Amino acid sequence: MSRRISVVVPVYDEEGNLEPLHEAITSALEGLTFEVLYVDDGSVDSTPIELAQLAERDDRVRLIRFVRNYGQTAALTAGIRHASNPIIITLDADLQNDPADIPTMLEKLDEGYDVVCGWRKDRQDAKWTRNVPSAIANRLISELSNVHLHDYGCTLRVYKSEYLKHIPLYGEMHRFIPIYVTWAGAKLVEMPVRHHARVRGVSKYGLGRIPKVLLDLTTVKFLRDFYVTPIYFFGYAGFFFTLLGLITATWAVSAGVMGELDLAGILGVGAVLMMMLGLVEVTLGIVAEVLIRMHYDIRDKAPYRIHNVTNLDTREEVVARAQTASE
Repeated sequence: MSRRISVVVPVYDEEGNLEPLHEAITSALEGLTFEVLYVDDGSVDSTPIELAQLAERDDRVRLIRFVRNYGQTAALTAGIRHASNPIIITLDADLQNDPADIPTMLEKLDEGYDVVCGWRKDRQDAKWTRNVPSAIANRLISELSNVHLHDYGCTLRVYKSEYLKHIPLYGEMHRFIPIYVTWAGAKLVEMPVRHHARVRGVSKYGLGRIPKVLLDLTTVKFLRDFYVTPIYFFGYAGFFFTLLGLITATWAVSAGVMGELDLAGILGVGAVLMMMLGLVEVTLGIVAEVLIRMHYDIRDKAPYRIHNVTNLDTREEVVARAQTASE
């Protein structure tokens, strides 16, 4: 089957890796129509020079260079937005992902899948600082999102571009793309891929990214379950603190009756603070509800996505027919 492919590669200080990486990509995609978008995320070594040399030799190379380092999510977003083909492949530039896996992943699209995610089943990284924390994070993300994958951190993925173009990505959100595309109705599959030990350069990731991932996961969870009805999220928290405040107030009264005035005073202050916090949470929920409704009303946007319609015109067709009639 004839395919048109855009390969998106975020790059940050990967001197020495780019030439063999590009050779591996072109070998894996031999006979196919493709472009390779290298996004230089503010490299400070010889990476820009090596990328320019690749572009001079191969007109299928597209270069995007950031003014400074913005992070992998931003680099992937830029590459995806500038990709021109209906199939988008993402992978890292450190030679740990193996482009030789791409043909097998592309075959999965013929089986009816829209997104194919790599799984570094035999991961060649440090056990305690990389593999174990990653395994815990993957389990947590899978449980909270209900999108079960073994490896959310593997960049090697194949997408139909229609599911990627309008996904808003910030922070460390790139690892959550499989969640976003399933919201858009994509059929997703995971398959084992090869993973090689890094031979040049140093890893850009460590334990310091864990808090960022957890905060971004909280955002994803909120967007999944409470984006349209934020009052439930803040309301539950408000009811919890209010109930806790009432229990504490009851305890304070009981302590006062028993003559423990110091304890009663402390509990009384705590009860008031918790009930005030509950009120604030409910108020935030109401404000968020108003903002969400303004968002949908102003943009005339529906809080749902339609897969297809039968014996019914789409909204765009209705609007177009109305405009034609008015003319």
